[in-house]
Amino acid sequence: MNIFRSLIGKVWQDPNAAEVVKISTGQLYLLRPGNIRTSRECIYNEAMATIRRVPNVEHNFLLVITRVYEEGGQELLEDEDETDEEREFLISQELEFRTDKTLEGEPTFVWRDLAGDVDEFFEFVAIGTNEPTKAFFETCMYRAMYERKYMRTADSVNEPDLEEFVYKPPTIKKPPPRRKVARAPSTSSVEEVNPPPPDSTHTSPKGKGKAPVVKQLPGTPVYELEEVELYHWEGEQGFINQGIFAAHIVKTGQYSYVLCASTDADILLEHECNSSMNPKFNPRMRSVTWNHVEEGQDVTSWLFAFPSEEEYSKFCTIYLQCGWETLNQIPFDKIKEEDKKYVLSSTNEDVEMLDIEDEEEDEEEVLSELDPDEESESDEDEDYDDEEEPRQPEGDSNSQLTVGYRRDNAFVVRGNNIGVFRHDSDNGTMKYAGTISKISTPKGQVFKPENIMLHEQDTKMVMMNPANPHSLYQADIEYGKVVEEWKVHDDITVSHIAPTDKFAPTTHEQTLIGASHNALFRIDPRISGTKMVDSQYKQYAGKNKFSGVVTTASGKLAVASEKGDLRLFDSIGKNAKTALPPLGDPILGIDATADGRWIVATTKTYLLLIDTLIGEGKYQGSLGFDRSFPATAKPIPRRLRLRNEHVAYMNHDISLTPARFNAGEGQEENAIVTSTGQFVIAWDFAKVKKGLLDRYEIKKYEDTVVQDNFRFGDDKEIVVALKNNVIQVNKKALKKPTRKSLGAAATGASRSSIVNTPY
Repeated sequence: MNIFRSLIGKVWQDPNAAEVVKISTGQLYLLRPGNIRTSRECIYNEAMATIRRVPNVEHNFLLVITRVYEEGGQELLEDEDETDEEREFLISQELEFRTDKTLEGEPTFVWRDLAGDVDEFFEFVAIGTNEPTKAFFETCMYRAMYERKYMRTADSVNEPDLEEFVYKPPTIKKPPPRRKVARAPSTSSVEEVNPPPPDSTHTSPKGKGKAPVVKQLPGTPVYELEEVELYHWEGEQGFINQGIFAAHIVKTGQYSYVLCASTDADILLEHECNSSMNPKFNPRMRSVTWNHVEEGQDVTSWLFAFPSEEEYSKFCTIYLQCGWETLNQIPFDKIKEEDKKYVLSSTNEDVEMLDIEDEEEDEEEVLSELDPDEESESDEDEDYDDEEEPRQPEGDSNSQLTVGYRRDNAFVVRGNNIGVFRHDSDNGTMKYAGTISKISTPKGQVFKPENIMLHEQDTKMVMMNPANPHSLYQADIEYGKVVEEWKVHDDITVSHIAPTDKFAPTTHEQTLIGASHNALFRIDPRISGTKMVDSQYKQYAGKNKFSGVVTTASGKLAVASEKGDLRLFDSIGKNAKTALPPLGDPILGIDATADGRWIVATTKTYLLLIDTLIGEGKYQGSLGFDRSFPATAKPIPRRLRLRNEHVAYMNHDISLTPARFNAGEGQEENAIVTSTGQFVIAWDFAKVKKGLLDRYEIKKYEDTVVQDNFRFGDDKEIVVALKNNVIQVNKKALKKPTRKSLGAAATGASRSSIVNTPY
């Protein structure tokens, strides 16, 4: 609580300030633990929590929960006699105030309903609130209790003085164990578990007649747990407990698996284990959340809550092994021990990064969360009217975007044309400037360009022709046509290109980097004949299937593959200094910070973030580009993924576009942007480095987002190529994911009926 001293001075010591502290986003629930059918009733689906001074009564404070209306929502209720817009609670020790977390990991504040039954409580779910803000709000509650009890100011109190107000649950006798679901005992093991065949011991309740028909699992279990709590996401109501079930991971083929939940009588869930499940592992809550894409592309979200840390860890280990085998089509036991540890370490998505401990940043973050009004007002004043932006000609749709380095232009590939858009500084939009029409070779053969890359201070553009993978083509942007063909090699194809270093396009650098499916090389258009530099070429053994290459400001290289592995090189022509094994998912795109400290790789459903700083051993402090990681201390891969409940609201099978850091010479990277379907998504990189991996902002469009990227040298303006449009959006226009910002329907049908509830 030491970091809050200066904040307390700002928000507490002004007696004329009616509001002490406020959390602007949340939901209010009434908890009735004894009532099975309505044990958790949503009172306000959107609300804010405020601590206020009681007017004219010194040393007394109120906890106020205020309903927040969607735009136009308040007008709909004007004719009603009661709108129940606000609830007030006098802050005192009798509230038995305490903090907790939801199964999804969201912070909550819980207090007793003094006007209700003895076992009724209120719960405020502080959606998206970070840990420092939660702790600051909690401290203010304890200070308010202190002032009411002792009728004196809490200005000089220390942590120990507030300890008496921290709720401590009474000691109670341990209840008898709950009744288990009646089913044959099973074991949990990586080895296959043979389910017992039905026999004559399964009789009817009366002991007469035929045994009940029990539906068989679709294969051989490799994991079974007799009791696990199953939850289903039901929109405004959150994750609803469906009861106690048996959990199984079932092998249905050589490398295919199904996740099942069952009772004695039936199998309730059979979800194929694949990338679309988008699993999120929460060690603190001992829960695993996933999505299921149903027929017709409807998306649902489910959660297993495990009874012990041991069972949670066992499930995660086996699930990851099965998922890895599905994607790689080889047995998990065949890989090295250190590679196994690397793959399994990716389940821990709740760990803070190295060297990111800054109390001043925490203070700023708390202030921005507690008082977002100033920023919000400026947001409302801006008009982001996408429909007024110019549209490109009808025909093919937009397919690629590249953003200029020097001239504030953006280029969008549309069939065999390239649209040119220019930033309008007067109104902050992208304006259509012209079209480079009918891209063709110097011999006149029209083609649809791929992998376009700006070159020589945005005066040239290098591109690939899918019909001729042995060559590259250079277009003169001012002239508006392809002027040169560069034959790279007679036998080696070019699959990917990258600048010699991250900021080479801002200079007159002529050379660039090329990659085939299994080789890296330098390309120099100035040499006669084929343009590959023979002394800077290296082919690597095996079917590597390189899928992308990126360079740092100093020219170090990171190479990704369709198999999901990453290689870090200090230069071309050598072996990789660091080779990180695949998690399994193919890597679709790759980017790196200018200094090479961080790499973000894009897969279909998540972003893979790698810290290349070596944290221990002989080369501690070096980067993985320059030295190899110790075998026992590889970096921990972090997954930036969308929360499963948000995916359910989006009702969309996630398919991410290549993620990008903001970039600019001398500018620190502080944001990551990507997209999926109709949504642009951005992460605050400072929060990500603190371990807040699922805190992102989002904006929905009417059209599909093809690709997006920050303007060069700008960390706020994002250029967005839609399927039939090109626009620019300020990062402030992106909002925290809510039912409104995700564009979800007002209320989805409850799915409680599709699963039996034993309790």
